[in-house]
Amino acid sequence: MKRILIGLGIGAIIGIIDVIPMIIQNLTWDANISAFTMWVIVGFFVSTSSLKLNGIIKGIIISFLCLLPVGIIIAWSEPMSLIPISIMTFILGSILGFSINKLTNKFVK
Repeated sequence: MKRILIGLGIGAIIGIIDVIPMIIQNLTWDANISAFTMWVIVGFFVSTSSLKLNGIIKGIIISFLCLLPVGIIIAWSEPMSLIPISIMTFILGSILGFSINKLTNKFVK
């Protein structure tokens, strides 16, 4: 249970970090809420995944897998917006994976 709470908490923090620039750009609330919830879900998946990978790699892979369905819709209408989205997903996914790995190793025995 601690592992799940760590994943959800770090996912929420990463979600807030991702949404701040979106709010500054005056993006729609559906996009903001979608991005935030994606990171909470990614945090859950990373924290409960049994993949035997480095935490950073696991965070990146799971982040991009979760982004993929929405990324297809985004690419259909605004393909150039996938560049900053992919960069943020890579950076935040690696931070998420690293953080979850460190905290679960520290607090979950």
